[in-house]
Amino acid sequence: MTTVESNLVAMGARARDVSRELARVPATSRIAAMHAIAHALRTNADAVLAANAADMKAAEASGLRSNLQDRLLLNPERLEALAQSVLDVAAMPDPVGEVVDSTVKGDGLRIERRRIPLGVIGLIYESRPNVTVDMAALCLMSGNVAIMRGGSEAFKSNLALSALVRDAIESEGVPADAIQFIEDTDRAYVSEMLNLNKYIDLLIPRGGAALINMVKEKATMPAITGGIGICHTYVDDAADLEKAVAIVHNAKTQRPSVCNALDTVLVHADVAEAFLPSMANSLWADDVELRGDSRTLSVLEPSASSSEHTQLLKRAGDEDYDTEFLGMTAAIRVVDDFDEALSHIEEHGSNHSEAIVTENAERIERFLNEVDAAAVFANSSTRFNDGGEFGLGAEVAVSTNKLHAYGPMGVKEIMSSKWVVIGDGNVRA
Repeated sequence: MTTVESNLVAMGARARDVSRELARVPATSRIAAMHAIAHALRTNADAVLAANAADMKAAEASGLRSNLQDRLLLNPERLEALAQSVLDVAAMPDPVGEVVDSTVKGDGLRIERRRIPLGVIGLIYESRPNVTVDMAALCLMSGNVAIMRGGSEAFKSNLALSALVRDAIESEGVPADAIQFIEDTDRAYVSEMLNLNKYIDLLIPRGGAALINMVKEKATMPAITGGIGICHTYVDDAADLEKAVAIVHNAKTQRPSVCNALDTVLVHADVAEAFLPSMANSLWADDVELRGDSRTLSVLEPSASSSEHTQLLKRAGDEDYDTEFLGMTAAIRVVDDFDEALSHIEEHGSNHSEAIVTENAERIERFLNEVDAAAVFANSSTRFNDGGEFGLGAEVAVSTNKLHAYGPMGVKEIMSSKWVVIGDGNVRA
């Protein structure tokens, strides 16, 4: 057994032991531990930000892509939002042992279904040091144990945050090993985690397509895959075009490096001439490059020339409609009707976030019912596909699987249930 394997087996065995210990930890202690984490984030902000600054300096020197640098960055505002998200999770009703269904049979036999932790959750993630804290809060609230392996680009940030979390929860009587972090950048830990099915009940990857596809293909335990978002906004011929411009602009530019940001705009042919120039000028004001089909170019080329934005308008290649840009680029396509828009989304979408802008109630209902995505939106930005925005407090991932969770995964999405049967000498006839 290699050193990596033995280290992981030791972590897994300890995680199993702690999962049983957590079952005896009262909700008051778990909630107090989360309050301690939030307090520690606020009182130790300077140390965390210094660690993150070191990671950012190394990321810039190594040429890390700008979208990944944005995900890596912590600042006072993001750190405060992270502390608040922990408190939001802590404010939720305790889900452990919650009775989901209950019935009493004629012979007095009581049958219940109670919510329970999954057990041990493994997390492999890139950039995103905030995930270290989000995962800790969600696991504490749900009674799960976490084993986390972050990316090397965020190593110092994750070390600082994981140490802060472990100290905080231990101060409230929760075992520190309820939250374990692999303090080694050796990539062998990633592949070996995929084989740790004796100890890990669920594995969640958060990162690029290469990581997610590797986990999907090689994990020996159940895995949740998602986070790759090729997100569309369809502007219908019955759309309020002023709303549509604002929605598209927000979905593309509010935070372009994340998975729920817009990638492709589909525009009904009957409103293309009225809508596309306004949309383009709004996006060009923020230096968004537009890659359009021939019908898009025929409408936008005069606008690009007159506004000196010709460098921000290009012809789309076939691959552009299958690209998650994660930056200031968007693909545009003019479609003949609503059904063609749905067909395009079905062919090129990633089951993540899809939106329609229209005042036609029938088309809204068809879109919401027929489009297969973890979250579908009518007259609103895809940027709302987020655990915090949906009232989950935080999320560990956005699943594009349908089993067992679809969409943002909060506390209840990392739990299962078991049947509890209580009788008084009952026997089956």
